[in-house]
Formats: sequence, structure tokens, C-alpha cells
Amino acid sequence: MLNIKEISKTFNVGTVNEKTALNGLSLHLEDGDFVTVIGGNGAGKSTMLNAVAGVWPVDEGRIEIDGINVTRLPEFKRARYLGRVFQDPMTGTAASMQIEENMALASRRGALRTLRPGITHKERTLFQEQLRILDLGLEDRLTSKVGLLSGGQRQALTLLMATLKKPKLLLLDEHTAALDPKTAAKVLDATDRIIAKDHLTAIMITHNMKDAIAHGNRLVMMYEGRIIYDVAGEEKKKLKVSDLLEKFEQASGGNFANDRMMLS
Repeated sequence: MLNIKEISKTFNVGTVNEKTALNGLSLHLEDGDFVTVIGGNGAGKSTMLNAVAGVWPVDEGRIEIDGINVTRLPEFKRARYLGRVFQDPMTGTAASMQIEENMALASRRGALRTLRPGITHKERTLFQEQLRILDLGLEDRLTSKVGLLSGGQRQALTLLMATLKKPKLLLLDEHTAALDPKTAAKVLDATDRIIAKDHLTAIMITHNMKDAIAHGNRLVMMYEGRIIYDVAGEEKKKLKVSDLLEKFEQASGGNFANDRMMLS
């Protein structure tokens, strides 16, 4: 479903601020893979997701989604294949619009625009069914303004909206980092259920090593723009945080230094 072949990206070329963010990175995801990605600050995690989404072009390499070469496609054209949830809960929804209006925008994404007014009964029933998956009581608040929801409720709604059209690939960029632990756990639980229900292929960046181990069927560790550890299946399930720290030190030749991840 995703094939990244030796992509490289360097920012501020030829200046004192030159930074190689991706260094010949390759990654292959099968249909239905749910990959968690960890790594220290500057490892290239978000740069990789932005490269897949087309936020900026890569300098070298190739990116394929479901067998289609999207390497040179602009961001708006790649959007038809992708669902994306960002770290900030305020990013993915329109605060001044109702829950059902936000969901209607997501469900009609890519469809031919018409002059038919409002939201149909069929759409409203579908939205209620989808919202029940979140287990947050939002199915009874369809006409509530999204701006009245908590950060966790908005992020869960954003997740649902990003997956309504069953994207080829779901990109989760630290989507629980801004939430308190209890709310983050609820959103992660909803993430697991939605991905499993729709058999989605997903990449989740996280700074929390325990979450990286507990969720998904595969874990990838990045360092200096490349993958230094890739583990899946039963081996992943048996991992401990201490194992990840040891693997990092073996692969990088140094100690893991990232306060944010260590404190998690």
C-alpha cells in the first residue's frame, strides 16, 4: 500500500543551516499494516510523513501509494489517497460549524458539488453510527458546535472524519501528544477500533514508547533520517521500553537523548 524507495531531503542547501532530514530512507507497508514510528528530535519522523503527503518534494527517491507513483504529484492531488490527523486538536475541524456539518464536509470530499441543501436523513443516520464508534456520546450532539467540544473530543472527531472515506493510507502525526493521558488513551483506543474495522493501512508517529509497543503490528525506529530498527509480529509484542533503548544504542552508537520520550 505504501512503497518508499531511498528518499532523501535536505533543507537550506548551501547555507550554515543545511540539514539532511531524510537520508536514503526506504519503507514498505503491506495492505493493512499499522506501523508505529519512534525516534528522537530531528530523526526525520514528521519529515517522512510530510514527504508522503506531498507537503514538499523529495530531492531523490520514489514514493508509491497503492502502486501509483505519487513522487511528483502536488499535495492536493495526493489528498485523495490519504487521511491525516495532526498533533493540534484544533487543526482538523471547523469550530464554528456543527458536528454533522463537519462530517458532511468530510464525507463529500472529492464528490461532485451540487446545489442540494442541507444534510440528508441518510447522512445523519450514518454520522450517528460512525460517532458511536468513538464512545464519547457525540452521536447525540450532532447539532452542537465543534468549538464547544473538548480537545480530546475534537481530536477523536478529526480521526473519524479523516477515515470516513476509507483512505488508502492514514497518517497520524503524534495525534495524541497534546492530550492528557486519560483522553489520549481513549483516542488511541478509537484509533485501534477504526483501523481494525476498516482494515486501514496506517503510520502513527508517537513520542511515547509504551504506545509504540502497544499499538499496531509493526514498529519502526528512526535516527538521522533513516530507519535503524524495524520489528513486527510476536517479536514486537514482547518488546519492553528497555529493549528499545538498547536497540537505539546498538544501532546509533550512542545514548538515547530525548527528554520528551523518556518522560513518557
